[in-house]
Amino acid sequence: MTDYVKFFRETSPYINRHRGKTFVIALPGEAICHSNLTPIIHDIALLNSLGMRIVLVHGARPQLEQRLKQQQLTLEYAAKTPITDSQAMECVKDAVGSVRISIESLLSMGLANSPMHGARIRVVGGNFITAKPFGIRAGIDYQYSGEVRKIDRPGIQSQLDDAAIVLLPSIGYSPTGEAFNLSYEDVATQAAITLGAEKLIFLGADVGLSDSQGALLKSINLSQAQGLLEELKEPALFGPLQGAYQACLSGVPRCHLISYKADGALLGELFTREGVGTLVLQHGEEVIRQASIDDITGILDLISPLEEQGVLVKRSRELLETEISRFYVIAHPEGMLIACAALYPFDDGNTAELACVVTHPDFHKQGLATRLLEHLQNKAKNELELDALFVLTTQAAHWFQENGFVAISLAQLPQEKAELYNYQRKSKIFYKPLV
Repeated sequence: MTDYVKFFRETSPYINRHRGKTFVIALPGEAICHSNLTPIIHDIALLNSLGMRIVLVHGARPQLEQRLKQQQLTLEYAAKTPITDSQAMECVKDAVGSVRISIESLLSMGLANSPMHGARIRVVGGNFITAKPFGIRAGIDYQYSGEVRKIDRPGIQSQLDDAAIVLLPSIGYSPTGEAFNLSYEDVATQAAITLGAEKLIFLGADVGLSDSQGALLKSINLSQAQGLLEELKEPALFGPLQGAYQACLSGVPRCHLISYKADGALLGELFTREGVGTLVLQHGEEVIRQASIDDITGILDLISPLEEQGVLVKRSRELLETEISRFYVIAHPEGMLIACAALYPFDDGNTAELACVVTHPDFHKQGLATRLLEHLQNKAKNELELDALFVLTTQAAHWFQENGFVAISLAQLPQEKAELYNYQRKSKIFYKPLV
């Protein structure tokens, strides 16, 4: 029970952060065949119940291959793109329709002994995707193979506003009334971009991307993603990574590559700090690192305006030089420092003071301070093996409370800091255990 309560409390900030946000989740046809499909659908239903706006995109490649085999047909490829003739297109329609029915049936469960009991989820599909033919390229006519031309954003948003899960298949329709075979990765990517989704999540056979030693890459930036696309050898990972890269370039903040084979991977990726797969970051180039002597001017540029306003206690350049090892910064790709914070361990060896948390005004509301806070919390807990953090603030009380700090009295502050308390500033004191 203790572990359950702890986990539930630790997930609550993520639940609050994700509520009302649009997530595009992409399931390949292979996931539909896997024994873990039912738990995945249950987890998607849970996300919907928690107030997340879900667009579910599905493929149907193995289902299509099965039907082609039954009809003794073969789907040829050119430049990794299928050439879909009229006979193959009939198999595509059959396969996609079958997958859609499987998903809708699972989302309609309501047995008393199932996680879906009482969920009452509405699933909505339709002609939300306008497609165009891939056309003739290098002398090859791709016939009924197509690509996304347009996503019906108002239509999808209207359904999401009514708390429905929107189901998008790997088929699109042209203004001339034709249906086209689409890549589910393309559908998911374009949907995430058009809808301004908070996240695009690809579920694949692999747990994520790995480095040259086979270790899981927890997060990568766009330049790393581009490099991996050039050298990636696993075909199954190429499409999702390419989609994630394109989505991040076009404004989607975060894309995730996780496994459909691992039970609970979707929840583990969204509701834990460590995650379970690979995160592709739109702004991943903004590096958090320990400050050096060369950063003093940049830190002064950040903190000086707040010092003049009386928000921060004034620090001289000389003092900053002696304390520079206590500071951590976020550097923009162009070299500019856009956020900073400091960590001062107390003599008791168990606690530390978090201080000087500042974000450049041009980069407010991008979550930089939260990222920096999480980084320092991890360092304090895992590297310094501290038990708690203290912070003194005059104007950011609500922000610290939103991030798990609780108000305490001066008597509860470590003595070495209490003796230096400035009664004129009347700073509020907050405390956060590192559990």
